Amino acid sequence: MEAQGLIMIILVGAIAGWLAGLIMKGKGMGFIINALLGIVGASVGNYLFSLIGFSIAGGLIGTIFTSTTGAVVLLFIIGVLRKSQ
Repeated sequence: MEAQGLIMIILVGAIAGWLAGLIMKGKGMGFIINALLGIVGASVGNYLFSLIGFSIAGGLIGTIFTSTTGAVVLLFIIGVLRKSQ
């Protein structure tokens, strides 16, 4: 992987994680963890959208939307797991 591609993944993950933290109103876990959730959220979002047959147009905005959706789902699951302990 080229350095430029890695930087884009980290940047999109950071944006998606930050947006997910805003959407979940205080459920975020700090910038670094939110960025990691955004990166993992990209895979989760792609998987969820493929399950329902929904396709997001490519490009930066579509990638951020998909990543943010996945990160929101992950934050929700983590919040539920934290409450059950």
